[in-house]
This record gives sequence, C-alpha cells and structure tokens, in this order.
Amino acid sequence: MKKIPLLMAIFLAAVILAAGLAQAKEPLRFIFITCCKDEAFFNPVKKGMSDAAAAMNVQCRFTGTDGVDLKSQAELVRKAVADGYHGIALNIIDAHAFDDVILEAMNKGVPVVAFNVDAQSTNGNLHQKNRPNLNRRLSAVRQNFLKAGHILGEKALEFIPEGSKILLTQHDHGIAALDERLRGIQEVLRGHNVTWKVICTTNEPEKAVKLISAELKANRDIRFVLGTGQTDTEAAGVVIERDFPKQGYRTAGFDLSPEILRLVKADVIGFTIDQQPYIQGYYPVVQLVLYCRYGLRPSDIDAGAGIITADDVERMVPLTREHYR
Repeated sequence: MKKIPLLMAIFLAAVILAAGLAQAKEPLRFIFITCCKDEAFFNPVKKGMSDAAAAMNVQCRFTGTDGVDLKSQAELVRKAVADGYHGIALNIIDAHAFDDVILEAMNKGVPVVAFNVDAQSTNGNLHQKNRPNLNRRLSAVRQNFLKAGHILGEKALEFIPEGSKILLTQHDHGIAALDERLRGIQEVLRGHNVTWKVICTTNEPEKAVKLISAELKANRDIRFVLGTGQTDTEAAGVVIERDFPKQGYRTAGFDLSPEILRLVKADVIGFTIDQQPYIQGYYPVVQLVLYCRYGLRPSDIDAGAGIITADDVERMVPLTREHYR
C-alpha cells in the first residue's frame, strides 16, 4: 500500500519536471502594436518582423488599431502584458499617450522598444515643452523625421523657384512623424521667399486624391505639392498625372509604394524619400531577443532618409514587390 503514494509522488515529480522543461523550451513571444495596422506601408515592416523571428527562433505577431486611436492602442499594450508576451514593439505616435502603459509593462518585466515612430525622441518635438520625458522604452528603430523633412525640402528647392506657392500635405493629424517632417520642410523653405498652405488629406487614397485635386483647381497659382507620408504623396502624383499633365506641376514626398515608384519613373513625382521600413520590423525583434536572452540593452537606430529618383526605380520595383523596400 505504501508503494502507491511513492509512485504517485514520482509521477507528479515527472509531470512537474516535464512542464518545467516544456516551459524552458517555449519560444519567446513578441508583439508589434501600431496604429493603421492594415496600411500598405507596414507590409515591409511585417516582412522584416517575420524574417527576424525565423532567424532568431521566436514568435511574433503584428496587430494594432484600424486608424489613429491612441486610447485603444494603449489598451492593446496592457492586453499584451496580460496575455504573457515577453516583449513589445510599439509605434509611439504620440509624445505622452503611452507613458503610463510603457511604464506598467516595464515594471512587470516586459521590455518595450519603439518602431516606426518614437514621438519623444524626435529632435525638438513640439509636445515636450511643458512636460518632462516620461518615455521609458528601451530603444527606437525609426527615421529621424525632422532631418528627413530637411532633406526633402532641400532637394525640392532644386525645382521650386523663389516666389512659389506650395501645398504641403499630411494624411493624418496627431502623428508625430508627420508633424516633424512637415516642420523640417518648413524650416528649409522659410527664407526662400515661398508661401505654403497645409491640408490633411486623410489616409483614404480616393479621398486624398479628391481633396488634393480640389485644392489645386481652386488655387491655380499653387503648382508644387510636398507630401509627408505615403498616402498623400501617392495621391498628389495621381492628381498631377490625371488632372494637370505637362503643365509644370511638380511633387515629391515619402515612401515606396508601387504607384509612387511608377510616378517617379514617369517623372510626375520628382523624387521620394525612403525610410527603410523593413529594418523597422527586423531590428526590434533582434533587440528584444538579445535583451530577453542575454540582458543586452538595445540602442536607437536611425532608419535613414534615402532619396529615390527615376534612376533608382528599376532596382526598387522588385524589392517592393517582395516587401523588402
């Protein structure tokens, strides 16, 4: 009779040991949380994330809100912690909306890194005037947006003469990256005897086309459009090609959608700025793995601001189809 409790003890010990071994072998689980999760821009980010996950033998999920919803995006961070994710890559599109949830996650041992946008780390962020930096994320992989705006503005001045009127576009309000790019463009243009008008096109391609077209038709003295994001850059090119062909209109902006590249090759869009979204998905995974496994603290990475002209398009097209660019 005494053998039964002993056998049961051995069995229970074996179960506990097996459970412990299974837990030890459980792969790390990371989650990327963003706004506008289904936007085409994020396809290379998702590709980079998946490639890095395979290379590092971890599991990754990409999720977020349909549009710009700061409260809902913050709640997704809390849910990720509750669901047991080992690390979070967060698109920090607002300077303070995520302060509390990032701190909560970090205090519970869940590391947070920023990708694509890191509102509090951009140079001279306007939102930092009256509040200290409470952003506790470990690192950020994103473009230096103010510098990128400078680069676009300086390149655009090659075809914008003094005295011109310019349309500046954003596809959404409340996204620090777009605000910083816009400010960078304006800083360069200021002092060159040009004036500008700023409009929000929305992130809906058809609506963006209608709004830009209506603006240019209502203001015939505006012949230059400078965009700050993918949707409005693409829309401006579509409008100029369709409604103002060979009339001296010029545009430039950001990102590498297939349509943007086609319009660059056709010399409708003079150039576009690449922010290498693939590495914005790849490097955060590597950083989280190294931190979780070895305690190696990550550092910020500038994703760059490369100028893409018609001469570069042939090489870019297959890479964009494969979601590397």
